[in-house]
Amino acid sequence: MGLSTSTKTFAERLEDSKKDTFARAAVAKAQDAQWEKRETAREELGNWQEWRDIAESIRQHTLKYLPHYLTEFSDNVAKRGGHVFFAANAKEANDYVKRIVLEKNAKKIVKSKSMVTTEVDIDPMLVSLGDDMDILETDLAEFILQVADWDEPSHIVFPALHKNRDQIREIFAAKLGYEGDNDPVNLARCARDTMRKLFLKSEVGITGCNFAIANTGDINLSTNEGNADLTISIPKTQIVLMGMERIVPSIKEAEILDNMLARSAVGQKLTTYVTFAGQKAEDESDGPEDFHVVIVDNGRSNAIGTAFESILQCIRCGACLNVCPVYRQIGGHAYGSIYPGPVGSVLSPVLGGYEQYGDLPYASTLCGACTETCPVKIPLHELLIEHRKVMEDELKMHHDGSFVNMEMNAVGMGTGHPAMFGMAVNMAHTGLSMLPKAKEVTVEGSLFKYGAVRKAPALAKGWTDVRDLPVAPPHKEQFRQWYKKHKAGK
Repeated sequence: MGLSTSTKTFAERLEDSKKDTFARAAVAKAQDAQWEKRETAREELGNWQEWRDIAESIRQHTLKYLPHYLTEFSDNVAKRGGHVFFAANAKEANDYVKRIVLEKNAKKIVKSKSMVTTEVDIDPMLVSLGDDMDILETDLAEFILQVADWDEPSHIVFPALHKNRDQIREIFAAKLGYEGDNDPVNLARCARDTMRKLFLKSEVGITGCNFAIANTGDINLSTNEGNADLTISIPKTQIVLMGMERIVPSIKEAEILDNMLARSAVGQKLTTYVTFAGQKAEDESDGPEDFHVVIVDNGRSNAIGTAFESILQCIRCGACLNVCPVYRQIGGHAYGSIYPGPVGSVLSPVLGGYEQYGDLPYASTLCGACTETCPVKIPLHELLIEHRKVMEDELKMHHDGSFVNMEMNAVGMGTGHPAMFGMAVNMAHTGLSMLPKAKEVTVEGSLFKYGAVRKAPALAKGWTDVRDLPVAPPHKEQFRQWYKKHKAGK
């Protein structure tokens, strides 16, 4: 899978998303539920904006002195008997993990949810090592996706958001021989029974890390299922893969960011398990006897020192997905990257380039909701605009005379001159009133006083394919006419 989750074009993925009404409803429901939980958790903390300022300063400070903190972390891991490997790309990360697994002659591997292991495509490499390899994703959602033939994740925090309990029951029945009902408790028991068998026999554990602590050489993991703790404590060999930006100076900064992460991601004060661990000490009863950390660049250096550096402040909470109106409509699979939503639209082109991910910065309304909710104050909508500037002004992409670009040029001219904009508005009011009307408006609100357009042409087609477009009011009720009338009355 790697960074890319699909071989289809962006347009093809959008068409698939339009048809997937279940996934769209699931995303809308999840966004609404997470909004309430998140806002409650933030209010309980108090002074949320001040906490955001502190979190932003921690992340910016760390990025400014990134080589120093990475070196300090690496030295401290080594002092405790562990090993650190700096991987420039996915291949180097895979080669290192492969070497360790082969040296250990390991056949049973347990994993804890990790975005970066998916990004560098660890799973196919492990599977390729032999038919007798047992590899187990131990995060429940990731386990469901693995059992479903390694299905694509659709959310950073809730990767199986696009599946309901009936679908999961069918998957478990087909793949695990499950004979129970669709009760989540019983489904979870089935998953737990499967995991326990391999947990106790596992030889190598592979995890990501939420943060790496520079001055101790520990890693920090936050989970609600405890699976990461078992992945760390049972196998004698542990391999941690982390993006090079996931470093903090000390446990004090990690504590602040853990608070921000849990409240923004799942609306909790803290997740059930917040663990700091590393190489097993002589006086400890459990933990890895052989501890490896793979620090992955894989394109992150492309952002250092550029306008996109602040995207490396991201703590993977997924809050920006939960407020994004575009993600709400198209879901995670449409992005074609393991990093969907606003953060993915900024990060994916940085890691994978514009040729493959150049469509994503345009998948935004630029409403700024993502920026407003980000706990570490990444200016996401401004970075999306910056990507567009690079593609249009520096790389001269999309200067190909296609019909869509002609349309966009016309829009640019129309919105760039007051007189032409006024004419365009008048034409739009007249034109929209002539289009066929929808039989039923699905959204309530004063905007739909005159009904909704059923099917619009050209650029507006994508909108009316999935949403209501309000019919414009009569010319005399336009805002401009209203404004002239009331201004003249002063």
